[in-house]
Amino acid sequence: MTIYMLEHIYVQMYITNMTLSPDSVLKLLADPTRLRILMLLHRQGELCVCELTCALDDIQPKISRHLALLRDAQVVSDRRAGQWIYYQLNPRLPDWTGDILAALARGTKNRKIYVDDQRKLKQMPNRPENRICEPA
Repeated sequence: MTIYMLEHIYVQMYITNMTLSPDSVLKLLADPTRLRILMLLHRQGELCVCELTCALDDIQPKISRHLALLRDAQVVSDRRAGQWIYYQLNPRLPDWTGDILAALARGTKNRKIYVDDQRKLKQMPNRPENRICEPA
């Protein structure tokens, strides 16, 4: 647990002080959970935390922590709708970042874990059609 907290503190301090550069983007992409989140956002456009939690089959605090890191790095942007927060890739990302994400999307398209994420999202019970999450 201590190593996990130290890693989180280091990553948070690094991202808070960084500008968007190739090495900082690649450090963000090096985490499997963040990569899976970004691939879902790349394919789906905008998703809320409940959709990401379902698709990745992970707990909300972990997903929210990774989204906060991505938001702080300005890789994703968010909008609030009532009590829900929806995330999307930041539309102001530099072209080179979009190129990397597009290449990763092509490279992960047929990989089992990414296919499973898409399937779980599609099969999500009570998935919000009106973009407002409802309790399961």
